[in-house]
Amino acid sequence: MMRQIGMFKELLPLYLIGVGLCLSGAGTHLYQWLGKQQAMLRYDGKTVVGMMGNLVMSFVCGPYIMLQLGWRQEEGGALSMSSAMVSSVVAFGWAFITGLMFMGAYVSLIH
Repeated sequence: MMRQIGMFKELLPLYLIGVGLCLSGAGTHLYQWLGKQQAMLRYDGKTVVGMMGNLVMSFVCGPYIMLQLGWRQEEGGALSMSSAMVSSVVAFGWAFITGLMFMGAYVSLIH
């Protein structure tokens, strides 16, 4: 029994990253579908409410957007390996925080 708990503790960060990536991917596609515009990291808006909405969207959808930014092609159609690596490290760290916040809210509201 103790060995199973130890293994769960080792896999918990990966689970939280997975939850964060799923949440950000679903949020990005939902935003693009409902808003009829490309999701971008932004904090501008016509009103204060619009600005706060863009800020929340950027926070939730940020990991997925960062992964997309890392896979953009440079001149000549080549991928920059350093750009892909940096964006993936940032995206996975960001997804961990997003997943941790979502799962923390879920557990606190359900239990």
